[in-house]
Amino acid sequence: MERDVRDLMDVQLLENWQRGLPIVRRPFAVIAESLGSDELEIIERLARLQTSGIIARVGGVVRPNTLGASTLAALAAPDLEVEDVAAQIAAEPGINHVYLRENNWNIWFVATGPDRESVDATLRRASQKTGQHVLDLRLEKPYHIDLGFTLTGCKAAAPDVAPAADREPFDRRPGDRQLAQCLTRGLPLVPRPFQDIAAELGQREEHVIQRIKELCDLGVFPRIGVIVRHRALGWRSNAMVVWDVAPEDVDRAGQALAAAPGVNLCYRRTRHSQQWPYNLYCMIHAKTREEALELLGKASASAGLDNCPRKILFSLRCFKQTGAMVAPSEEAA
Repeated sequence: MERDVRDLMDVQLLENWQRGLPIVRRPFAVIAESLGSDELEIIERLARLQTSGIIARVGGVVRPNTLGASTLAALAAPDLEVEDVAAQIAAEPGINHVYLRENNWNIWFVATGPDRESVDATLRRASQKTGQHVLDLRLEKPYHIDLGFTLTGCKAAAPDVAPAADREPFDRRPGDRQLAQCLTRGLPLVPRPFQDIAAELGQREEHVIQRIKELCDLGVFPRIGVIVRHRALGWRSNAMVVWDVAPEDVDRAGQALAAAPGVNLCYRRTRHSQQWPYNLYCMIHAKTREEALELLGKASASAGLDNCPRKILFSLRCFKQTGAMVAPSEEAA
């Protein structure tokens, strides 16, 4: 049991409310009723868990490339410059994840923004600041994008809505990006959080609640709830695994891999034939390296990938982990 997870109610908050936050005026009162508690206690517990670093926020996750744009990127930092390079990358507001991984391409990050032009500009600045070539590994097709963790085992994700690439386009309304930015930043931990968001956006609370529900139904917000920091819960042996799969077989393999136990994220990305020829990716999270490799072996076999070239990149350090930027920076602040 982690030091700042104090009792069964903490466990229930962390395990049962990673999705499905009630989109009502007083969501924490609904949670409190389900746990036999009271609203203020739930708010205080969530605030303590956030302050201690167990949870990142109570808020939403935006499906990639719906309201904004994003890409996975990597660069090869010299060993003696890793700290400086990571700091330069993390200083960019649009970069929301920065990891050190076991590979010559060792600094991996996610660049986000309101549109592809802003993401491209972020990548250019990253390259200019660090003096390193940046690989732009664009998402081509998601097979499974969802993270959920318990204190004892990696949780199977709830049934997911259709990937954004397979859904009909939706009519984005003025203010949707700003609303999404509020949810990726995190709800205020107060009795009526949507009232505070509405006041910030100059809207009515009822309008904010209704639009969030609509965006959930459209698949723009695949998850709203407690966003945990998996490393703080003991999930520290985490590997990104990449394969070079024949184009005619990658969709079959991706769908099979996404269904394997222990696979949290799975998607197809742009390959760079010489520098990085891999097109199928997944993430495996475990508490030990041995457990991660065991899960990987079973997943690879079940997806028929054992004969495909691959790389295993264990994460060594997390430098930055925040919500995505979906609104222009002056509006996201």
